[in-house]
Amino acid sequence: MPACPVRYDPLDAATLADPYPVLTALRTRAPVTWHEPMECWLVTRYADCMRVLREHEHFARDPRRLGRRVPEASLSVQVLDPPHQATVRSLFMTALHAQDLTGLQERASQDIASRLDGLAPQPVWEVMRDLAQPIALAAIADLLGVTPPPACEWAQVSDTIMRSMDGGLNPALVEPGRLAKEHLSALVGSWFEASSRPAGLLGYVRARTADAGPELDRYVMHTARVMFQGGYSTLAAAIGNVLDTLARNPQAQRALREEPHLRATGVDELVRYDGPVQGTTRLAAADVTLGGIAVCRGDKVTVLFQAGNRDPGHFEYPDRLLLERLPNRHLGYGWGTHACLGTIVAQRILVALVDALADQPGPLRPAGPSLRRRTATMRAFDQLPVTLQP
Repeated sequence: MPACPVRYDPLDAATLADPYPVLTALRTRAPVTWHEPMECWLVTRYADCMRVLREHEHFARDPRRLGRRVPEASLSVQVLDPPHQATVRSLFMTALHAQDLTGLQERASQDIASRLDGLAPQPVWEVMRDLAQPIALAAIADLLGVTPPPACEWAQVSDTIMRSMDGGLNPALVEPGRLAKEHLSALVGSWFEASSRPAGLLGYVRARTADAGPELDRYVMHTARVMFQGGYSTLAAAIGNVLDTLARNPQAQRALREEPHLRATGVDELVRYDGPVQGTTRLAAADVTLGGIAVCRGDKVTVLFQAGNRDPGHFEYPDRLLLERLPNRHLGYGWGTHACLGTIVAQRILVALVDALADQPGPLRPAGPSLRRRTATMRAFDQLPVTLQP
């Protein structure tokens, strides 16, 4: 296979800080290209990304379709492909829409406003530790109807699981990730066993799968685990990225403060502009041509969401932050049946965040060097110091 004409290392410090120049170079020079270190095809054009995400008959999420083994604990709605995914996904989506999402958003709004009021007098505060992680943990626990684990303990477990998603780049991350997933599975199992009240999303799901049989029980348990971890890590990362973008764009802050009608479209645009999830991988289920390139059955195909979100072939002025952008069918949370289950909740929490920030008297500004988390799959911060002081 021809070598990739653009050097792409997702863990390179410069790429972590700003991946968009190298993604633009890839999309321009080699929109579908083989990446030898990652042993996969990189896909960077929006149309090609959407094709991979939509054509389940050609691109498999479930490795078992190609005769490959999948650990039992990994069998969740995010691994199953249609039509086998339909029962579990429908159950969780129905449960999601049965929740009082308006009430959840109002509780999150109060939590965010209270935290910002406490942080505003401080000369410098840290976004991830002081705001993003506790808000995300509280929101996802509220959605599921469970008592959240201790924040410090959970942040470490989640971080280990998140880093293990890059096990293909660093195999040493795989075993710690497996142990962290076991810890999380035990936590989720305790929720299913202890809770008898039909409250929250998990209560809804439990009430409708009491006699469903062991196979569906396993899928439901594993999906609940993925929803808790994925919802938390994606939302925390999104909050960090949104606040970083706003801190560096005072004009956007001013517009959101003075024109509240921009906040719904503005949140979508902020996620498109610098989203939390950088990509996902499929397996070619058959020999297929993608972007004029022959892809063989069994090859890994990695869709780079961030590249698709800046594709000028789909988005006008893709490198500009346009809060009024419509339509905006971005890939910030993935797309289709394997997109983040909690997308609708994440959007509501981000709107609540923008609302609360607009109520602060001072603008959000950077307050020191930031540090990106060294992860390829999730684009997040380790440290993001800011201030609300004038």
